[in-house]
Amino acid sequence: MSLLAAQISFFFSSSHLFSSFNSIPLSLLAALLCAETTFLIGCWSSLQFKWLHLENPSIVVALERLLFACVPFTASSLFSWAVISAVGMSNSSYYLMVFSCVFYWIFAIPRVSSFKTKNEAKYHGGEAPDESFILGPLESCFLSLNLMFTPVLFHVASHYSVVFTSAAAVSDLLLLFFVPFLFQLYASTRGGLRWVTKDSHQLQSVRIVNGAIAMVVIVICLEVRVVFRSFGKYIQVPPPLNYLLVTMTLLGGGAGAGASVLGMVSGGFSSVVFTGLAVVVSAAGAIVVGFPILFTPLPAVAGLYFARFFTKKSVPSYFAFVALGSLMVIWFVMHNYWDLNIWLAGMFLKSFCKLIVANIIIAMVIPGLVLLPSKFHFLTEAGMVAHALLLCYIEDRFFNYSTIYHYGMEDDVMYPSYMVILTTLIGLAVVRRLFADHRIGSKAVWILTCLYSAKLAMLFLSSKSIVWVAAALLLAVSPPLLLYKEKSKSASKMKPWQGYAHALVVAISVWFCRETIFDALQWWNGRPPSDGLLLGFCIVLIGLACIPIVALHFSHVLSAKRSLVLVVATGCMFILMQPPMPMTWSYHSEMIKAARQSADDISIYGFMASKPTWPSWLLIVALLLILAAATSLIPIKYVVELRAFYSVAMGLALGVYISAEFFLQAAVLHALIVITMVCASVFVIFTHFPSASSTKLLPWVFALLVALFPVTYLLEGQVRIKTLSDNVAWGWDAGEEDKKVTAMLAIEGARTSLLGLYAAIFMLIALLIKFELTSLLREKVSESSGPSKTQGGARGMFPTRMRLMQQRRATSIQSFAIEKMSEEGAAWMPAVGNVATIVCFAICLILNIHLSGGSSQAIFFLAPILLLLNQDSDLLSGFGDKQRYFPVILAISTYLALSSLYTIWEEVWFGGNTGWGIEIGGREWFFAVKNLALLILTAPGHIIFNRYVWSYTSKQSDASPMLTLPLSFAAVVITDVFQVRLLGVLGIVYTVAQYVISRQQYIKGLRYI
Repeated sequence: MSLLAAQISFFFSSSHLFSSFNSIPLSLLAALLCAETTFLIGCWSSLQFKWLHLENPSIVVALERLLFACVPFTASSLFSWAVISAVGMSNSSYYLMVFSCVFYWIFAIPRVSSFKTKNEAKYHGGEAPDESFILGPLESCFLSLNLMFTPVLFHVASHYSVVFTSAAAVSDLLLLFFVPFLFQLYASTRGGLRWVTKDSHQLQSVRIVNGAIAMVVIVICLEVRVVFRSFGKYIQVPPPLNYLLVTMTLLGGGAGAGASVLGMVSGGFSSVVFTGLAVVVSAAGAIVVGFPILFTPLPAVAGLYFARFFTKKSVPSYFAFVALGSLMVIWFVMHNYWDLNIWLAGMFLKSFCKLIVANIIIAMVIPGLVLLPSKFHFLTEAGMVAHALLLCYIEDRFFNYSTIYHYGMEDDVMYPSYMVILTTLIGLAVVRRLFADHRIGSKAVWILTCLYSAKLAMLFLSSKSIVWVAAALLLAVSPPLLLYKEKSKSASKMKPWQGYAHALVVAISVWFCRETIFDALQWWNGRPPSDGLLLGFCIVLIGLACIPIVALHFSHVLSAKRSLVLVVATGCMFILMQPPMPMTWSYHSEMIKAARQSADDISIYGFMASKPTWPSWLLIVALLLILAAATSLIPIKYVVELRAFYSVAMGLALGVYISAEFFLQAAVLHALIVITMVCASVFVIFTHFPSASSTKLLPWVFALLVALFPVTYLLEGQVRIKTLSDNVAWGWDAGEEDKKVTAMLAIEGARTSLLGLYAAIFMLIALLIKFELTSLLREKVSESSGPSKTQGGARGMFPTRMRLMQQRRATSIQSFAIEKMSEEGAAWMPAVGNVATIVCFAICLILNIHLSGGSSQAIFFLAPILLLLNQDSDLLSGFGDKQRYFPVILAISTYLALSSLYTIWEEVWFGGNTGWGIEIGGREWFFAVKNLALLILTAPGHIIFNRYVWSYTSKQSDASPMLTLPLSFAAVVITDVFQVRLLGVLGIVYTVAQYVISRQQYIKGLRYI
């Protein structure tokens, strides 16, 4: 994935390679690296296909070897390039060295191929043959050469002008070679030098001799490059004795570490030598840092106890070493930092030193606690948690309070982000290793994982308490993932009371995070969020945080899933609506108050009063009621009384919301709008969930709804016009025409809103009835097709005949369904659906005239409304499923024809003629005659296609549709009216469509015969 992301970034920046490097060779190398990355991504992608493993196993093994041989070169270059781009070029060679070592360890250490069979993996003597490893000797040799020589060659190429200018530069050169070389020797303990020799004694000799040489060179270079350059002020011994003691300390410590890694500290003599070396190194190190000569035996004894612990695994010896070492750490801190009057990370340096010393001592104690018997493992857990808490606190102060005050001078303290990431990764790795060794329990792993992961939040948000807020939230969310992991399936599931308790803890933790959420929203929006927005995000966060509880432990409980959906939906509604919050619900901390109204806001804008948005609460209540009913939290499906109360409450909430939000000026309409919404709510709910008596009452409810439409529409205008007339009668100046115009515009706007409201209501009713009728027809089809399941062979032999029979059966079933609805008292449903569809379509046409001036293109979006028409026993008795597209085509043709006539009439009477008439032979007369004639030419094509859509029957030899093509084409080319041209284009399309459909029907008929 990292290679894929890098390749994507290279693709978008490839055009800037030359401008970035300003060098043709470097640009070519970068392009070659991009190409190699693409090739490796392709190889990796090929290995993901299972069929390749089965059909070409040799290719799979070759691709695996190719990837392991090439990825270390490419990945180290890519990662080094990324780090150099971020932090600069000064230490670029060391970055490449580190990444080369990491990827060498991952890919170059001998590993058995993943694509070998199990029989090939069983070896005599417990040792795998060379053929089973991914890499061969040649690839291993190249990877070793890359590890040792690439960093130093890169350093020479990038710093060639200063390579030999100073001792530090020469030390860099030697370090870049001997550090990877020493790492290669350590990797040889895991098989890294199998390509050199397989003799273990020869390899051990190579490690000892070359390791000693590399250690001496590295120690000398570190003294020149790091120790005396960066830590010279802590060396209290004068030269030349300081060089001797520092070399003795570093070289002795390195020799002891190397001997322990190579397993050379095993016998009695080697243990004595190691003990003496530890004593000498400890004493020399203490003298170097200025430890009093009188107390020099103290560090020597500490080294003795450490060596005794290492050689004999004596736990008391380790705690004695910790006690003596702690005294030395305390002395060093007090000797160097205690008297400095510095304000560091929001506190005095003395307080900070106490925290550092405490954390170091705890870190020293933990390895000894790990070795205690299992009944004392709680001490290890307590020590790890205490160390993690102190580390989080120290890094939080360093990262978020990065200012140092020293005698009134101010400077920035740089605590880099990579240190936060590094300590987090190390901490998680230690926790994982201790848990794998059964040194700590699952609860400690849970706490430590949350604490170490919470530190990463500092990299994204700058809140002062972000670490503790993130830790609290992670501790509340993660128990379902980390705590309940027992082997028995029943023991790993929460009990209901545990689920409620965890959900309550999640809610409390989110409330604890409210100020951090406020900061994040303020940073995202650029302004302080409202109380409703803040509460909405808190509710959504609670719902999302409870997903692991429901998904992992209560996935079988349907009510838990519904409650979770309801909580998340509630939060989303609060976010979208942002309703006003009562003062008793709002949390106004000093930080939130200061963020919402600063001195600059008051001086620039003054005190601003927010617009009252209380109606949004009603919409939220209505939507929550809908969601609760949809998830069956409110059982309206089974209780008729509850259904009636629910429908009335829904209508009241929506009616009051619409009245208060959109018709605030017309108080007389509020009652009518509320009654309209109550009727619509009752009709919709009882149509979907009918009762015994609802089928008799719902037609009257719909009739009342239809009657309220013209009354409300006309009353809106008349009330305002009457108010306007009264104002004029009481002395309103007749010259104030702008007020009259404003009032008339308000009337038109309110009427348009009413039209939109009623169009939505009738559309909903039409959709609901169409859905109910379709469900009923589907049930009838399934009932009728049940007995015919035994005729599967016939259906397979004659698919075309059976398809035609199914079409005929669907028509008969539709008629039978209408008859059954008549018997059950629901025969009104198709007629009501048709009325609702026609009224909705008519209202939409009126809105089209009001809003767009009668746009011709709008009919293509409005005509599909007529697909909601149904076959009934009165109005559309001959209308069936076969004719469902006929109203759409007829509406489009009729609307465009009428629009064409209106456009011609408007152009003739108002286009350029000042009189009221047409001059025979004039321009208007010629325009009208020409376009009317062309309009008539388009009629045959539309008439023929409408007849065809009604019946879908035509003779194959009938050429009348094709004869209309020239007529439609002439109208398209000659006409001056857009609607006529559109009719001509539609005529051409209709003719082609009719020909194609007829041809397909003819072919199906031949197959049937």
